[in-house]
Amino acid sequence: MKIIIVENELYLAQSIASKLNEAGFETEIFSSVKEAMNTNGDVYLLSTNLPGQNTGPLITKFKEKIIILMVSYINNDTVSEPLRLGAKDYIVKPFMIEELVRKIDHFQEYQQLKQRINLYEEYIDNFLKEIALDEELELTTPIVIETNYQRLVDKVVFNYAKEKSKALTFIPLSEKKWKEKIENSDSKSLLYITEAHTLKKADKEHLLKMLNEYDFILSCTSSLESDFNTITLNTDSKLYDQNEILTIDDYVKFIVNSFQYKFPDTELSKKLGISRKSLWEKRKKYGLFKNK
Repeated sequence: MKIIIVENELYLAQSIASKLNEAGFETEIFSSVKEAMNTNGDVYLLSTNLPGQNTGPLITKFKEKIIILMVSYINNDTVSEPLRLGAKDYIVKPFMIEELVRKIDHFQEYQQLKQRINLYEEYIDNFLKEIALDEELELTTPIVIETNYQRLVDKVVFNYAKEKSKALTFIPLSEKKWKEKIENSDSKSLLYITEAHTLKKADKEHLLKMLNEYDFILSCTSSLESDFNTITLNTDSKLYDQNEILTIDDYVKFIVNSFQYKFPDTELSKKLGISRKSLWEKRKKYGLFKNK
């Protein structure tokens, strides 16, 4: 990581650079904003005590980088205005090098998390882009959504969270520690709960009692009796990925999971074109027995 130090007090700049070098950083020193404008650093340590120099252009140019102001005193010119232009933080002279490194590490981690979030958002948008939504659909949480296609609900929930600036906590009920995850969730977070069909009847009842204390969207691919507001979102055109051909076993698993509570086994086996014995064998093989 390269750190650009913009400081006209040469002794101070060299002292900071020496300590940062010992900490494993690469450094370059510049005494003027004009010289530093043509650099390419990861972090900019910018003194706000540069007589006759305007730091604004440098901050504006490198605002996507980590800019930490080195200030002798705090006022609008040294702190408030530079932060408004895009500087990330400030540190008051004289300072301990450990405090400076802590700030650098903090903002480096922040940038990495921001990049990762942007990547995930782009991936999700691309992953769900072909799923059409009813533009008139309005959600009021808490809510249960019954569906025949999980990704349809995924898109609804992600769009809702984005529009309402809601932080989501994702809780798939197939995870063993789903109860702990609900109990430890942030009270300000919206719970997005999926895979209700994997729970036994007693666990479903326990889940619904727990959810009285939370704001949530619960998605399920089978009927779920509850006192919560419930809507149905189905699609006739996309029961699975159009770019993927499922194996026969995967298709059977999908259909049984989605419709085993809607049709008796006799009718379900007929719709699948298999015998009841074959359906029973597949249930046993893949653990698809109905929850009682």
